[in-house]
Amino acid sequence: MEQDQSTIDKLFAVGAHFGYAPSRRHPSVAPYIFGAKGGTELFDLERTSECLEQALEFVKTLAAARKTILFIGSKAEGRAALTRAAQRLSQPYVASRWIGGTLTNFSEIKKRISRLLELSDLRERGELAKFTKHERLLIDREIVDLTAMFGGLRGMAKLPDALFVVDSKQESGSVEEARQLKIPVIALLNSDCNKTLVTYPIPANDASMQTIAHVLGEVAHTYESNIGAPPTAEPPTV
Repeated sequence: MEQDQSTIDKLFAVGAHFGYAPSRRHPSVAPYIFGAKGGTELFDLERTSECLEQALEFVKTLAAARKTILFIGSKAEGRAALTRAAQRLSQPYVASRWIGGTLTNFSEIKKRISRLLELSDLRERGELAKFTKHERLLIDREIVDLTAMFGGLRGMAKLPDALFVVDSKQESGSVEEARQLKIPVIALLNSDCNKTLVTYPIPANDASMQTIAHVLGEVAHTYESNIGAPPTAEPPTV
């Protein structure tokens, strides 16, 4: 219980309890709302804490089996924290606009990633000198474009075992593709999101830089601390 209270206190400190106006609330999130103040709904952080713990239990199982988590979040408030967390764990990430078909048409996406790796390798080995100035310019532009779209996926040779999403409403394309492929989704989601579309929802303020960074930090620490650990019981479902 003491640990639960500590988790709640940390969530409160980073403003995780702030939702949106009641008019924006998705019905599925109603059980996680404590009340409202000044036109803003407030999350019940005891429930949020429970959801976070369940999500982290799942992360432990992923880490123990050295599974891949694809981190996704394009909103400005979370881009930097999401990139840091993914790079810390050497996991793939998408911190820009989601490219449709990244999961459901992964065979084609792999070709684009391979092209990026090929061109980057040529440049790093100094082999672009054999091309004309105009050709080098075109290659450099292609590398820039491919890096913007697929740079965070460089090491992803196969479909991920799970997704971590910041704002499941904004990233609805990736969530839907994961659902089609039966890939579990962990999501930090605000009161305007449909929690039933994700496997492990974490109802909290997904518009706060501090909240996003805190939750991602918890996920990264949990994964890092359990890599290759002995398997535990199956995590509970929400």
